[in-house]
Amino acid sequence: MRNGSVRLNDSHHLRLPKLGRLRFKGLPSKILDQTDDIRIGTTTVLMDAVGHYFVSMQLGSEYPFVSEQSVIKSKVGIDLNLTNFLTDSNDQVIDNPHYYRTIRGKLAKAQRKLSRRARRAKKSQRRLSASKNYQKQRLLLAKLQLKVANQRKNFLHHVSTALIKNHDLVVAEELRGKNMLRNHALAMSISDVGWRTLLGMLAYKADLYGRKFLTIDPRNTTQTCSDCGHVMAGKNKLTLADRKWTCPNCGVFHVRDHNAAKNILAKGLATL
Repeated sequence: MRNGSVRLNDSHHLRLPKLGRLRFKGLPSKILDQTDDIRIGTTTVLMDAVGHYFVSMQLGSEYPFVSEQSVIKSKVGIDLNLTNFLTDSNDQVIDNPHYYRTIRGKLAKAQRKLSRRARRAKKSQRRLSASKNYQKQRLLLAKLQLKVANQRKNFLHHVSTALIKNHDLVVAEELRGKNMLRNHALAMSISDVGWRTLLGMLAYKADLYGRKFLTIDPRNTTQTCSDCGHVMAGKNKLTLADRKWTCPNCGVFHVRDHNAAKNILAKGLATL
């Protein structure tokens, strides 16, 4: 498999212009099974903060790389929240792993140490690039941050793939990330969960596997009774502290997040 000066020799060796023959790992076996049909487009070499190198190749083929999933006649709405990572309309709950919170103390300590070494280098009139102690601590801090990012990404991939493969239709609420992050009390928790990344994964995986993914306006999805449609307003409007409530109109008991997920699914179906 090749394109001009870029050549994929086998599952472990790649030839790139100016760099020559490189050994690598991570190529899916499915790619090698249909190499005669695959065309290589843009090839990009990346390096992360830790010093790991990655080669990203844009591949094209007349045949799909994955097969579409069979129709299973299952639809689900998901409510994203901070108490749990998400609750769906089937009353399934996925806990929030809080990856950043579990390592926040180590990160803060490593960051303070890095700042001290930067001040020492500046006081000694040494460039940071030439300060071995600073670079050693910078690498340690970068590895901690990379660990959190990889844990979160792996978790989001598992969740998004399970949702898309197990349901023909997935409906979620539109997120207004900038508005949410203005709440300083919740900003760290919101940044830690990776909601926006999850929605992006759901969108491209839905196209990949032949599923349907929608986002809807979340207005009143929390305040509306999913049984009778009564909207809690005025003095009866629910607050963030109200996790469970009973509809004053029909008397049905609701768990806040499950009720919201059912309303989200209903809005998605109405949109379709």
